[in-house]
Amino acid sequence: MMHYSIRTEEAYTDWARRYILFHQKRHPKNMGAAEVEAFLSHLATERSVSSSTQNQAKAALLFLYKQVLGIDLPWLDNITSAKPSQHLPVVLTPTETRALLHELSGTMWLVASLLYGTGMRLLEGLRLRVKDVEFERREIVIRDGKGAKDRVTVLPENILLPLKKQMEKAKLLHDTDFENGLGTVFMPDALAVKYPSSAKSWGWQYVFPSPALSIDPRSGAQRRHHIYEATVQRAIRTAASRAGIVKPVTPHVLRHSFATHLLQAGYDIRTVQELLGHKDVNTTMIYTHVLNKGGRGIISPLDM
Repeated sequence: MMHYSIRTEEAYTDWARRYILFHQKRHPKNMGAAEVEAFLSHLATERSVSSSTQNQAKAALLFLYKQVLGIDLPWLDNITSAKPSQHLPVVLTPTETRALLHELSGTMWLVASLLYGTGMRLLEGLRLRVKDVEFERREIVIRDGKGAKDRVTVLPENILLPLKKQMEKAKLLHDTDFENGLGTVFMPDALAVKYPSSAKSWGWQYVFPSPALSIDPRSGAQRRHHIYEATVQRAIRTAASRAGIVKPVTPHVLRHSFATHLLQAGYDIRTVQELLGHKDVNTTMIYTHVLNKGGRGIISPLDM
């Protein structure tokens, strides 16, 4: 009813289940502030979860009591949230980035190059639709990104031809599905109602379709979704190992590297903020701390 993403649904129901099991299957309406605080403390002290995980659990319990059970308990808002941890992002050097991309090929190379060349998040790249790639204007429109916001980012010249070839492959796959009575793609809730026929149009298809058909967990319809994100994560992790990179490398590291390398090249931080889709420039400022690592800002006394 509230149009939360399916990932949020899964996370919230999982936390509600854990909360109930933690208290020996007592019904939540028979519990209160002491039980919620005990559960959150257990996560922090015994499970040693991160602050973001603990805050997600708190949000799930807030939802459980207020939205599901309809219980307005004022103490829920007074529970202190865990202080977010401040960690510097992992960033690859240009040399490491080239070595990583050199160990990839085909679709995995193109996805990784797209993430590094545009600053997109992994799911933003995999959910990219054909209609949102502007070849003539050399830009990509990212729809419904984090915070349900749209933004525009750059389309790198070096992937224009591979991206066009990828779309040709996707078009052949779509045509084959269409001939077999399939060919529909997942549409956002409001658009699925407003434009029901658009689900079969070429413009709405994913640029990176999955090689296998799947069942929509909500509607039960058989569709071709985008590539599974774990496939990309595994490919990048394996490529980093082959390239001899000792840093923990994930697809999101390519986004961090995109921002850092732009700042190193002298681009304005406001421009980088806009490309990344950050609401607050202070979020983007974290990359300036990475720039100062390794003696870029000062000369070490040892070197004097």
